[in-house]
Amino acid sequence: MFDRDEHSKPSREVRNAIADVLVSSPMGQGRNEENDMSDVCPFPAAPEVSATLTELPSIATSAGLVDFSIGWWAGTKHDRKASKEVTDANGAARGVARVNKSLMANNPDLRAIGLFVSSVRAENIRRTLPWGNSGPRLLVTALLFEHQKFITEAQVKFTRMVEDFLSTYTWEVTKAQAALGNLFVQDDYPSVDKLRRKFHWAVDYIPLPEKGDFRIDTANLAQEEAEQALAKLETDFATYYQRSLHGAMDHIWKGLFKALSNMSDRLDYASKEDKKGFHESLVGNVLEMVDVLDHCNITNDMQMANARAKLEDALRGVTAAALKEDDYLRAETKRTVDEVIASLPSLDF
Repeated sequence: MFDRDEHSKPSREVRNAIADVLVSSPMGQGRNEENDMSDVCPFPAAPEVSATLTELPSIATSAGLVDFSIGWWAGTKHDRKASKEVTDANGAARGVARVNKSLMANNPDLRAIGLFVSSVRAENIRRTLPWGNSGPRLLVTALLFEHQKFITEAQVKFTRMVEDFLSTYTWEVTKAQAALGNLFVQDDYPSVDKLRRKFHWAVDYIPLPEKGDFRIDTANLAQEEAEQALAKLETDFATYYQRSLHGAMDHIWKGLFKALSNMSDRLDYASKEDKKGFHESLVGNVLEMVDVLDHCNITNDMQMANARAKLEDALRGVTAAALKEDDYLRAETKRTVDEVIASLPSLDF
C-alpha cells in the first residue's frame, strides 16, 4: 500500500493494521484496478415519485441504517506569513500562492492513520447502499453481523494507531522543528490531550422507519389546517422514502452494469492472437456483484433475481485462465453477459 523509502516507512504494526482493514467477507473478493467497485461515481437522483404510505414496500425487517463518522488530525497548517512572503518575493498578487505546512514533517505514522481512515470510509461505503442525500447509509440485515465485525476490528486498530502516534508526538514535534526551520511556530501544535480529541470515531445502527411519525401542535391551528399540514408531511415523507429506495436499488444496477461492461469488453476477441489481457479479478468482480444481487435485493425484485441466477449459472467455477484459452467458453460467457446487460433497467448508464 505504501511506496516509501526505507527511512519513511511506518512501523510494521502500523503497516499490518492498514493491510488488514478490509475484513474478509463473501462480498470482498476480486477487486483490482480493472474494475474497482469502490470508485463508482455517485448516481443521479431517482426521478421524483409520489406514493401513499400504504403503497410503499416495507423493508424495515430486511434493512436498517448505519450512521458512521471517523475523523483525524491531518497535521497541516496554512501559513499566511510565508504565503505573503512568497507572493511579495515574486512580484505576484496577494492570494495567488498558498504555503501549507506539514506540521509533522510528513510523519509516516500520521500518514498511515490518514490512509487507514480513507480505507475504512471506503469499505463502509462498499458494504452499504446510499439512502437519501447524505448521512446514514442503508445496510441490509443479512450483512449486519459482518459490518459490526468489520467496524469493531477497525476501531480497535484505529485506536491503537492513534495512541502509538500520540506516544511519540512530543518527540516528533522536536524533529519537525528542525525540519521546518523558520516556518516552525510552536502555537501550531496542540497539546496531547487536545490532539487526542481531534481523532474521533462514532457509529450508530438505526432502525429504518416505515412511515413518518409527525406530531403537530394544533393549539394555534384550525383542525382543517392541522390535517392539511400533517397530510403534506406524510406525503413528503412517502416521496423521500420511495426516492431513497429507488436510489439504493439504482446504485446496485449501475454497479452491475459497470462490472458487466468491463467483462464484455475484455472478452471481446475471437482468437488467441488478438486476445486482451485480464486477470482473475475480472471474474471475481462480477461474482462479487452476484453476491450483492443476492444479499441486497431487499425489494424482492424479480428482474434482479433473474440476473443473479443467470450470471451465477454462467460464472460459478469459471476462471480467467479458462476464458483466455477456451474460445467457445469465452464466446458463450460474453453472450450471457451481453444478454444480462441488455435486460438491465434503463437508468441513463
